[in-house]
Parts: sequence; C-alpha cells; structure tokens
Amino acid sequence: RGNVRYRPPGGGTAMVHTLNGSALAVPRVWAAIVETYHRADGGIDLPPVLAPYFRGQDRIA
Repeated sequence: RGNVRYRPPGGGTAMVHTLNGSALAVPRVWAAIVETYHRADGGIDLPPVLAPYFRGQDRIA
C-alpha cells in the first residue's frame, strides 16, 4: 500500500514487506495474548508458536 522501496546491496530496488510492525496492531495483539494466557500467579504462558521468538521460553514470570 505504501509503495515503499529500498536499495539492497548489489543495486536495483525492492519492495519493503513490513515496516515497524505496520502489518498488525502490536499493542492490541499483546493485550490479547496477556488476557488469554495469563496465570493466577501473574505470569503469562506463551503460545507455543511464539516460543522460538522468546529463545524457547514457554512462560514469562
């Protein structure tokens, strides 16, 4: 939509795929994860699909 391009090494131009989380509303997604996966002790269980992005952790204390 933004028609944003960049110049990669080697010349030419290429389209930018995402720009600073513009593909989704990050605060809303984080709020949904916290609301859905919160524990009684105040921690948060991470959805398995997000574990690789948190160095394999399965929860946030």
